Amino acid sequence: MDAKPCAYSLAIKTAHVLPPDTNSHGTLFGGRLMAYIDDVAAISAVRHARNPVVTASTDSVDFLAPVKEGHSIYLESFVTWTHRTSMEVFVKAVTENLLTGDQKVCTTAFLTFVAVDENGKPTAVPKVYPESEQEKILYNLASSRALQRKERRKQSKQFAEIFGTEFPWDKEK
Repeated sequence: MDAKPCAYSLAIKTAHVLPPDTNSHGTLFGGRLMAYIDDVAAISAVRHARNPVVTASTDSVDFLAPVKEGHSIYLESFVTWTHRTSMEVFVKAVTENLLTGDQKVCTTAFLTFVAVDENGKPTAVPKVYPESEQEKILYNLASSRALQRKERRKQSKQFAEIFGTEFPWDKEK
């Protein structure tokens, strides 16, 4: 399996923010932006792996600038790092006031995807290599992000065990 450059997996998504996409403040629903992020990142992951993928995790999503009704939202994503069957994907979202041309980065995020075969089992992915300075920065810090994800996943499993499937009011029955 030949390694591929980060840029090979580049995916771009642009949308016009319309009234049904916004909350009572006239800004894009955070959940809608998160769906856009997952969608464009999945395209990058499939493009890199040339296999179906599943989302394994989404790192924190910090909303840095509001995305207003009438503006556009532009997302770029690409694979920054790979393990045996998993891929880290970086997403940058930019909002643009279409009337003035003013642009702001509204969020960045890292997602992890696992490639799966026709039986839904994890399957190997090609290695990735950075070419640009920005790609090298992301690539060189990826292993520390992976360790943070591993620790966060362990904590999530602990919370799942502590809280289980019951709701507090179920215990009264």
